[in-house]
Amino acid sequence: MRLFFLYCLLFIFQIAYPQTKSLAVSHIPEELKKNANAVVRLDEMRIHLISTRKMFYKVREVVTVMNRLGNNHARTRVYYDKEKRIKNIEAYIYDGFGREIEHVKRKDFQDVSAADGFSLYTDDRLLTYTYTPVQYPYTVEFTYEVETSDTGVFPSWYFLSGYLGSVEKSIYAIQYDSEALKPIIKENRLSDLDVSVEEKPGMIVYKANNIPAIKRESLSPPFSAIVPKLSARLTNFSFKGYEAEVNNWNDMGKWMQDKLLEGRAALSEETKSKARLLVKGVEDDLEKAKIIYKYVQENTRYISVQIGIGGLQPISAIDVDRVKYGDCKGLSNYTMALLNVVGVKSYYTTVQAGETKEDFEEDFADLIQGNHIILAIPYNDRYYWIDCTSQIHPFGFIGDFTDDRKVLIINDKGGKIVKTTAYLNEDNYQNISAVYSLNEEGGISGDITIKTEGIRYNNRFYLEDETQENILKHYKKYWSNINNLEVKQNEFNNDRDSIVFVEKVRINASNYATKSGGRILFAANVFNNKNSIPDRYRNRKLPFEIQRGFLDEDEFMIHLPEGYTIEAIPDEQTIENEFGSYQMSARVVNDKKVIAYKRKLLIREGAYPKEKYKLYRDFVKATARADNARIVLLKNNP
Repeated sequence: MRLFFLYCLLFIFQIAYPQTKSLAVSHIPEELKKNANAVVRLDEMRIHLISTRKMFYKVREVVTVMNRLGNNHARTRVYYDKEKRIKNIEAYIYDGFGREIEHVKRKDFQDVSAADGFSLYTDDRLLTYTYTPVQYPYTVEFTYEVETSDTGVFPSWYFLSGYLGSVEKSIYAIQYDSEALKPIIKENRLSDLDVSVEEKPGMIVYKANNIPAIKRESLSPPFSAIVPKLSARLTNFSFKGYEAEVNNWNDMGKWMQDKLLEGRAALSEETKSKARLLVKGVEDDLEKAKIIYKYVQENTRYISVQIGIGGLQPISAIDVDRVKYGDCKGLSNYTMALLNVVGVKSYYTTVQAGETKEDFEEDFADLIQGNHIILAIPYNDRYYWIDCTSQIHPFGFIGDFTDDRKVLIINDKGGKIVKTTAYLNEDNYQNISAVYSLNEEGGISGDITIKTEGIRYNNRFYLEDETQENILKHYKKYWSNINNLEVKQNEFNNDRDSIVFVEKVRINASNYATKSGGRILFAANVFNNKNSIPDRYRNRKLPFEIQRGFLDEDEFMIHLPEGYTIEAIPDEQTIENEFGSYQMSARVVNDKKVIAYKRKLLIREGAYPKEKYKLYRDFVKATARADNARIVLLKNNP
């Protein structure tokens, strides 16, 4: 009976998009071509749940690529492993008139390791085919079938695959053989779609039509935060042979603790003794944690390891201790084991890492969320976060890779959603102080001190380990507004306890200022004058987001050349609104031979509706205009 249902499912799939429908580009609705590098003619997935240990799904994608930039929308690759087998796979290539160019059979696909270059070894493999187009447009029809025993990682569904790609027809169907297998489905941002939902015993089908392409705009939110999406999961599932019943994140944490982490924190007696010796005489738990973290940084290295359950389960602490390497899971588990030996509590934490912040969904507990492991150390009613894969970050500083997002910590009771440290607004601080001299030929020379904290620290502290050649390249790029820049001297101080990085730089530059008819014209703001103005839109479509915000404070003392009088100096500026604030002043001191210049710019983190974008752009334009205000010097008459 089960086979009968499967055959019926496959038959339904085959007739969903009949070959009699023309694949000619001329049949694509004009509204779907707008802003589209590719048009998805059909995106279809049909899933058949037979049991918690057996699932089939079949995918069919028909994508018309309009130009070179649309090639990434036409996927012809599938990942697999021991639990996930590819039953059938093929592709057809058609020209712009819908005529077949090529039939790609299974034997034509390359079977390669899915190692990412950072992995020591991995179970994952990839069937892939690379088509090299000879003309545009062209169409790729790609189908494959998968059988898997992993029902814990349930395929989600995105109605759009990326910017500048439209969709003509999208189908997501789930058949389940018993009511106990009925998945929980969460709908995300479907209100603007032409979507229908059909539900009957044993079957759920979503269909959407004519989804226009989304064009990326300046300061757009992450695509994952605006794309229409379906998330699905099972309460009872199997993953790599481990059975689970998960109703919420607490259950998920308990399952991970009992099945994935239990028994993996053992260490040799020799290593335990070494750990205790490291913290001998230290009573404070936070100081102990710093010592252990430093030991791990100095004695291990990061290598990705993903074998079997290794995508979620760490290799044992005793193995990491022996080989001195591990992935994020192994190194975090190893550090947690060492901390436990010296009496410091820490929690294994799953996070969706990346420079773009993504939260765990508090109301939807599934295994798909999370791609990285860090540790949370509770101390004095707060968490200190450490990334055990980093050999350079200070203790308690996680940077923009895992900051300000909801994560899953696994504590003594199970799982709990908490938020990591946020580096926002004034936390991301930069102070530039400088004393520089302007000569009568328009050149400048001076000494600059740059102090950074928060994410600004994260963007600069790497300089202390760079070659002198790369350091010079950095400053020439950073101060690209200065013509003929020469860096004469530089030194760095990295205060890892306070998490402050200080740079001291001595520079020369010829022809910075403009000479014209006995006058010298120059912008006083030499060293922080690079505000880029966001793009202008007549009809913006998307909201905008400032992810972190920052605070700049600058103070320059400018020594003027002999024989010149100040003819014009910028007026004081003050701007204040919901996006931030700006203050600038320039005043004459020391018998008109020195100008004291001060500047302060605060940009606030926030998510804003599209209607406010012009106001924000006007604010940035106003600050940029003030930053470029010029001082004019007039040569004295002989």
